[in-house]
Amino acid sequence: MQTISIIGNRRFSDSTLRGVMQTKEYAFYRFLSTSDTYDPDRLSFDRELLRRFYLESGYADFQVLSAVAELTPNREAFVVTFTVEEGQPYDFGKIAFEIGLPRVTEDQLADLVVSIEGEQYDSAKVDESVDAITDRLGNLGYAFVDVRPRVTRNPDRQTIDLTYQIGEASKVFVERIDIVGNVRTLDRVIRREMNLVEGDAFNVSNMRRSERQIRNLGFFKSVRVTNSEGTAPDRTVIQVAVEEQPTGEISFGIGYSSVDAVIGDVGIRERNLLGRGQDLRFGVSGSASSTEYDISFTEPYFLERDVSAGFDLFRVEREYEESSYDEARTGGSLRSGFNLAPDLRQTVNYTLKSTEIRDVEDDASRFIKEQEGTTVVSQFGQTLTYDKRDNRIDPRDGYIGQFTTEIAGAGGDERFLRLKAKGAYYVPFDDVWGLALLGQAGYIVGLGQDVSIAERFFVGGHTFRGFEKAGIGPRDIDTDDALGGNSYYVASAELAFPTGLPEDLGVRAYLFTDVGGLWNVEAEGPEVRDHNSIRASVGVGVEFVTPFGRIRVDAAEAVLKEDYDETELFRFSFGTRF
Repeated sequence: MQTISIIGNRRFSDSTLRGVMQTKEYAFYRFLSTSDTYDPDRLSFDRELLRRFYLESGYADFQVLSAVAELTPNREAFVVTFTVEEGQPYDFGKIAFEIGLPRVTEDQLADLVVSIEGEQYDSAKVDESVDAITDRLGNLGYAFVDVRPRVTRNPDRQTIDLTYQIGEASKVFVERIDIVGNVRTLDRVIRREMNLVEGDAFNVSNMRRSERQIRNLGFFKSVRVTNSEGTAPDRTVIQVAVEEQPTGEISFGIGYSSVDAVIGDVGIRERNLLGRGQDLRFGVSGSASSTEYDISFTEPYFLERDVSAGFDLFRVEREYEESSYDEARTGGSLRSGFNLAPDLRQTVNYTLKSTEIRDVEDDASRFIKEQEGTTVVSQFGQTLTYDKRDNRIDPRDGYIGQFTTEIAGAGGDERFLRLKAKGAYYVPFDDVWGLALLGQAGYIVGLGQDVSIAERFFVGGHTFRGFEKAGIGPRDIDTDDALGGNSYYVASAELAFPTGLPEDLGVRAYLFTDVGGLWNVEAEGPEVRDHNSIRASVGVGVEFVTPFGRIRVDAAEAVLKEDYDETELFRFSFGTRF
């Protein structure tokens, strides 16, 4: 066994310090090539880790006097000995500024300092303060300002006085923007996501926002936006370095329920058509009970303006076994979107569709037989989205809120007002552990008429794990037909946790719980069950990232339900990219 000894430590135990270091006590085999064998470079890095640990714990005078690795006589293990000198602990003393920039005052920077007088000295807080001050000055146009903390020790009082020295600098302007690494994507697709152009005053926040917007395109595996000195002291060059990734997608989905309901779908999508940033999608899904076709196209910068434009066409033929009728829906929509502010986007749309309720079974609910026939819906809608997620494709941090309004009645047969809201909040704990909180709700009301079954909400399946599609909500218990509802909500909490498997296997695991309800239908009668009660499920999900695509399996059990609700055992989905 390799042995680690630490000499000179009085404040912290050996086990605490061993936990800081990379070098561990392990079996040493001379003839095996593993990452756990003795490594001199790792030993040097451990010296630095020990130094950081002590500096962040108040010991500003800490030193590693020596780090020696000696081979045991049997030549099968090493004895590693660290000799340290801790010194005495310090607290933060007086905090001051020396500012060499015109029109920059201490009041503009004082709130950024996290090193507070009287608290235990922590070098990490000093570094955090320097970074925050540098960013603030960058937002004021000073790209290459030098911020240095001057440390004054007071051994008798065991305090350290800090003076943040800010050197002289001139405001900086963007000389040019260089884009590298894009082989397929056109330069203009990237440039239009930049919040800075040549000639603008440099701003750190705008540069970082530009990096996030480029990353959110989903076209690149990595995005790095940096700046360097230009041809003059008041000029800077911004470099956008990207690494492209596949943007074509082909997806397959399969679902399996407790009543042997199997469905499948196939989708083909190109999110960066011909490198122009255009989005084109074809979708086909089908099973023994349904067939769906849809095509959509989006031009993100219509007529070279920051306004998106697109259209959708669809044809859906579906057997609603859960409601004992078939539906055929044909239509299309036009849509446009634009930014109202950074991270705040407005979209508007118009939809025209024809819906036919047909082949209603003889033993279907009387409330469904009343719906048989064809209706035309002429509908206007809008969606307001505030998006602060770190990544739209695979978010791990940040939040998003979305509010949608739809109104029908400008022509057609249906008249209603529908409101929907969605939100998500992501909290990363580390590279693996993370929490996602998600919620959605909806309400629809008829304007002078009842809401048809084709426009009501149905909840279950992928929208509420543990329950079948349309598995909860108002139901005719005589025929077991789902009637849909006019009001619903679903809230979810999902915790990602490590599996203990090597990271390169690409396996992620989740614990989740879903809570929600669906209620409020105009149908009345002794056979109708319509309860505003809480349903809940708990489960576990596993996601596999393979060379062929991404596989997700969710297993959930309903823990709160009504007797007439329909449950589902698990769901399976598969998707890949090309």
